[in-house]
Amino acid sequence: MTSLRRCLDMLERFDIPHVHTKHANAYRAREVAEAEHLPPCRLAKTVIVRSPNDYFMVVLPANCKVNLEELAAKLNLTNLRLATEEEIRGKFPDSEIGALPPLGMLFGLPVYMDVRLTEESYIFFNAGTHRDAIHMSVPDYIRIANPVIIQFAHANSLVLTESEESWL
Repeated sequence: MTSLRRCLDMLERFDIPHVHTKHANAYRAREVAEAEHLPPCRLAKTVIVRSPNDYFMVVLPANCKVNLEELAAKLNLTNLRLATEEEIRGKFPDSEIGALPPLGMLFGLPVYMDVRLTEESYIFFNAGTHRDAIHMSVPDYIRIANPVIIQFAHANSLVLTESEESWL
């Protein structure tokens, strides 16, 4: 079963209000936000990090970057790094690389959510493919994903377009 199907089944099983949308293939966070006609700060980007013994799912706004040193310090871990594409491909074969939904329970992973996402009323995220997105309220996401909410992300230094600045 694909990650998309597992994600939709879980949301339906727990009666979580959501909207599933389809768009043209979008591989970068900025492209996904543009395809969905929403600001990047509402796109919940999933990043897989790895300690020497475990994998973790971290979820942050698409217009931010993970600060690995800060995350490692807050989790009291050493040698925290981003998972490689090969590791991700092996651990999540039913998701496209870069499109993993931020629902750790689907994969047996703990989820850490950056506090910046709690400032939004709703978020959207990739649902296992580069064409599918799920939109839902932040409180519903927190209820279903049960993330540990901490600060570990910092604003990306990308130059925003005029239309993106109007979203913020």
